[in-house]
Amino acid sequence: MGFFEKLKSGLAKTKDALFKKVDDLFKSFVKVDEDMLEELEELLIMSDVGATSSEEIIERLREKIRDERITDPEACKVALREILVDMIGEGEPLRLESKPSVILVIGVNGVGKTTSIAKIANRLKQNKKQVLLAAADTFRAAAIDQLQIWADRVGVELIKHSEGSDPAAVVFDAVAAAKKRGSDVLIIDTAGRLHNKKNLMDELAKINRVIDRELPGASRETLLVLDATTGQNAVSQAKEFKHAADITGLILTKLDGTAKGGIVFSIKQELDIPVKFIGVGEKYDDMQEFVARDFVDALFSE
Repeated sequence: MGFFEKLKSGLAKTKDALFKKVDDLFKSFVKVDEDMLEELEELLIMSDVGATSSEEIIERLREKIRDERITDPEACKVALREILVDMIGEGEPLRLESKPSVILVIGVNGVGKTTSIAKIANRLKQNKKQVLLAAADTFRAAAIDQLQIWADRVGVELIKHSEGSDPAAVVFDAVAAAKKRGSDVLIIDTAGRLHNKKNLMDELAKINRVIDRELPGASRETLLVLDATTGQNAVSQAKEFKHAADITGLILTKLDGTAKGGIVFSIKQELDIPVKFIGVGEKYDDMQEFVARDFVDALFSE
């Protein structure tokens, strides 16, 4: 099964909960009018597209209807799809220009952070990259052991200290190992909690200082992992993390387990951070780089 088919299957709950109703709405009207637009906005608001995003979508659709003199509901649906693709924007590939490049991965417990790291490591390995992992989320019980299990499965090395160690010290050793072994990419598991923003900021600042000092000029990504099943809570979580870290991209997991895939629009509109990867299952190849048009096409597919 290709990834687009997996994407269609993974987004089935979102499609059934929202976009099937949108589709039915366009079929129930014989002409485009304000009543149809109001119903459409209500449908979007009731979903996890969010009120602000829904308002913007409808306003842009009104403009398109006026400028292009759209009167047919089917043509209006095509216009809506284009607006949704444009709103999300194109996904951005990982910036991995230097050797080694660094990917810091953050996110609260339970969002799928460890498995996301493993999946990214596997993708990079398939692309002939030499990958090294660092277990710098040292305060969560069993986090190091879980990452070791995944590292073994993927077939990449892991740099680790004992539980409760200084995360910056783990990163220091991992950077040294990456340089010594000629690694292409160092992926760092870090900051698995958000109960104290100052502690999180201090911890990330220490880690970044180590990287700045030991790998000056290295390409660096800071990816935040969000659980799609939490809907608008994921947007709130991302806002909190954005205050504490310079996030360069998002990984949206568990889209196959939720009807709340509409949060992709809300996240982009409210945070303006690109979604770089989406996950629609547990297997290695069930997480792929995000492509806006594929995402929207999957939501509207038969």
